[in-house]
Amino acid sequence: MVVGATGQIGRAAVTALAGDGWEVTAVSRGGGRDESWPAQVRTARADREDDAALAAAVGDGCEVLVDVVAYGPAHAGQLVSLADRVGSAVVISSVSVYEDDKGRGFDTQGEPEGFPEYPVPMTEEQRTVTPGDSSYSTRKAGLERELLAAGDRLPTTLLRAGAIHGPYSPLPRELYFVKRNLDGRARRVLSYRGRSRFHTASTHNIAELIRLASLRPGSRVLNTCDPEVLTAAEIGAAIDAVMGVTTETVLLEGPPRAQSVGRTPWSTRLPVVADMSAAERELGYRPVLSYTESLPETVDWLARRLDRQDWREAFPALAGVYPDLFDYPAEDAFVNACGGGPDPGPPPQHRRTAYGLGVACGVQVTSALSSLPVSR
Repeated sequence: MVVGATGQIGRAAVTALAGDGWEVTAVSRGGGRDESWPAQVRTARADREDDAALAAAVGDGCEVLVDVVAYGPAHAGQLVSLADRVGSAVVISSVSVYEDDKGRGFDTQGEPEGFPEYPVPMTEEQRTVTPGDSSYSTRKAGLERELLAAGDRLPTTLLRAGAIHGPYSPLPRELYFVKRNLDGRARRVLSYRGRSRFHTASTHNIAELIRLASLRPGSRVLNTCDPEVLTAAEIGAAIDAVMGVTTETVLLEGPPRAQSVGRTPWSTRLPVVADMSAAERELGYRPVLSYTESLPETVDWLARRLDRQDWREAFPALAGVYPDLFDYPAEDAFVNACGGGPDPGPPPQHRRTAYGLGVACGVQVTSALSSLPVSR
């Protein structure tokens, strides 16, 4: 049984499990079906906030319950209450539960000197935030604590995902580059010299770990990320390659300007990189595809969504977190103040370059960005 089956991760999980021979029941609030699922996939309607409805969907029981929409201790208690009818569980968590050795984590990023300094790469042994109800991170930590405490009553694999990407995302970070290209913006600005690294996690790779964990029940925590860790500049170059466009990149020294200029959904002062060796060791995990190999599917889905509606209507969650993600006037004003002139429009030659404006504005002149191989 997959709870949250019509969401971003759930769709891929149902596909992977059905392809592996499981009899799958896809549970969602609307009880819908993805057109790509095999005909034998059953559907059920249940709101996971409704204890009775979820219990009714479980019915006489299931061998594995996959929950991609569990967020706190109450949801953990809900799952544990079904332990007599569930063989094991696989539950999605997040790398946001980690904190550094000074007690800094995702929740302290906005504070002076509050950005966490994690080990690179970071293993599952890294300390985590104190469970609570104050934030997404503390609720996920509470979820983990309660499910791990259940032990053999409900063996649960917790998957700590990175920056999740793929079609049907409510928070598609790739939109930062895709929309600029669709809008004909030939220049973009990246903070931290485009070197930010926030480990990504493809829904296909997450689904593969769900598949493997379903075959080997146990109480464990595993990082869940892609095989490579691209920088923000490399992600932009890879998306350009998929879309067949040319751009210039302004690389800023340090943080974004005016809170929005140069800020991307991957912008971090220090790297967030997860160690994937435990998943390889414990489950024999091998990634299904790389970040760049996953991009054509994502770019196509985003382009089709934007063709029908404004980006804020299409992705309200993203607009809520990044309301100024496409503040082109602010970008142009900053570049003009540094002597760069207006956005040049699409250049005549197909090449990607890094664009320097001078150290007076905290912008460093750099060499050309190299192309990345992309599966089309």
